[in-house]
Amino acid sequence: MPNVRTKVWNIVKDIWSLKPVLLPVLVTLLPLPMVTNSESKATRCGYTVIVMAVLWLTEALPIPVTSLVPIFMLPMLGVSTAKEVSSSYVTDTSMLFLGGLIVAVAVEEWNLHRRIALAILRLVGAQPNLLMLGLMLPTWFLSMWISNTAAAAMMIPIVGAVTSHVKSVVIEGGMEDPDDLCLLATNDKDVHVEMQKGEKVVLTSVSKKSNEKENSNDVNSTSQNAQYNRSPSRSSASPDALRMHSKLSKALALSIAYAANTGGIATLTGTPPNLVFKAVTDEAYAQAGKLYDGQEWDSGVNFTSWLLFALPISFLTLILGWLWLQMFFLRCKQPCDCFRKIKSDRDKEVREIIAKEFKALGRITFAECLISILFISLAFLWIFRDPPNIKGWGDFFPGRYVSDSTPVMLIAVLLFVLPAKIPAIFCARKTDEDRYTPLLTWEKTAEKVPWGVIVLLGGGFALAQASGRSGLSKWFGDSLEFFASYSPFVMCLVVSLVVAAVTEVTSNTATATLLMPILQELSIAAGMNPLYLMMAAAVACSFAFMLPVATPPSAIVFAHGYLSIPDMASAGLAMNVIAVFILTVGINTWGNLLFNFDTIPVIFEEIKKNQTLVVSVVQPIESMFNVSKPLV
Repeated sequence: MPNVRTKVWNIVKDIWSLKPVLLPVLVTLLPLPMVTNSESKATRCGYTVIVMAVLWLTEALPIPVTSLVPIFMLPMLGVSTAKEVSSSYVTDTSMLFLGGLIVAVAVEEWNLHRRIALAILRLVGAQPNLLMLGLMLPTWFLSMWISNTAAAAMMIPIVGAVTSHVKSVVIEGGMEDPDDLCLLATNDKDVHVEMQKGEKVVLTSVSKKSNEKENSNDVNSTSQNAQYNRSPSRSSASPDALRMHSKLSKALALSIAYAANTGGIATLTGTPPNLVFKAVTDEAYAQAGKLYDGQEWDSGVNFTSWLLFALPISFLTLILGWLWLQMFFLRCKQPCDCFRKIKSDRDKEVREIIAKEFKALGRITFAECLISILFISLAFLWIFRDPPNIKGWGDFFPGRYVSDSTPVMLIAVLLFVLPAKIPAIFCARKTDEDRYTPLLTWEKTAEKVPWGVIVLLGGGFALAQASGRSGLSKWFGDSLEFFASYSPFVMCLVVSLVVAAVTEVTSNTATATLLMPILQELSIAAGMNPLYLMMAAAVACSFAFMLPVATPPSAIVFAHGYLSIPDMASAGLAMNVIAVFILTVGINTWGNLLFNFDTIPVIFEEIKKNQTLVVSVVQPIESMFNVSKPLV
């Protein structure tokens, strides 16, 4: 009998190994009657959406590869021309994202992000609550500007180095009082402790791989090896102390994932769903404006307006997440306990570890100074291009010639022009080394830029545009019109909860791509400002705190062995509720002040009167899936 089970299991594994071949074939053939029995563009576009949704959800093909499907499928089905589809892959929004990625590569190349992180850790000290905050703040700040994955991957080795040292302190110091723990110990399976003649503890943090969902590349965490001379072992730690160390380990690990996810919310370029939202809204306003008065209307969504709306939500989520992790893992029964200071004589040791890491970076270099100046300049150019209620520098240019992609591409080009060192020319030249080395080379940039994410965005833009122009999005919106009987507040809350749940098991970019056009049409059908539900959904796409597969930062943390899935799920469920609560409050208060959600733009009022945004005729749901007769 065991042999039979083994054979069956092997057959199942063999079949599953053919998933990249079988699943695309099946998902293409099974819904094919939708196409053969219909001439409706909406139905044919719906077929494309089904194929891509299944391939995205199952990851039978790499996510960027699935994102290339619209280029051949939409023209072959007669939904959009090849020229229209291809133009969606290189847009103003995608150039904005590419420029941000190039700047992020420069920051990472010269280790500026690590210097910022260690500088903050030196300031906050070694108390468990402050140490956690010290880990979260730089991760949160960096993930606004570089990818969430890169921010988490950079911080996890720092956590590993510190926790490895504390493991030796626990083993040798014989801690008895759990409240005396000023740091955490990591899981034994990830840090191997070897005693050499009772004099030295060698700690090696094991490096693992985690699968990245955002760009479908493996993220390799860096192995951290550290040796510390210690006195001979005197006693063993108490079970309570070891248990407390385990909880601290989990808390600090989760703090990195939470901070990386929430940081991406704050800026328009922080995470792809934000850019999907901007692209869909810009397209909707442009098309509606053309129908209304022949002009392309501006959605009002830019770097500054998004920052003013999302930064408070991001920061409040970070702080409440910090408090929640302490209450959940560190036995803080009351909020005031999270700020108490624990007296410990080991603070000095931990500070020394952080100081050594910071000292190892050496003096700040010319390149780091230059990148810092460019980075700050970019932030100012973004913020003051079109600030609310005052004139920005963008007003000096006629019409709408400049956008948020303009300054970021300017800074990106300067990175390839400006030198990494003070040029050694004329009298300053002391050696025969190269006279000039730029801050970035194209070879390094091409290697580090996650091109798959750009392709993913392009595929999402193409699918969203086709859904809108074919009438598929309007059909979905009309089908959900019963939902409009609820108050806008309830609709926003339900949408946020549903999106937060869905994004736990799917790519957040794919989720945003599929939902944005539908929510746009639902809002118009319900007589609401389309920005209201779409913006809530865009932010909620980043509320993936429960499962390792939810986001790359969660996968990175989980792969290091600090946590189990029940740990993540139990803490993440409450974190999701906290985040949705903050979003609901924010979008109905300062969000409403910024974007006037209470009023529907006049261009959409006209569309609602005409009951259509596109020329295509949309079939009812009964006809769309009735394969017994042609649809007309």
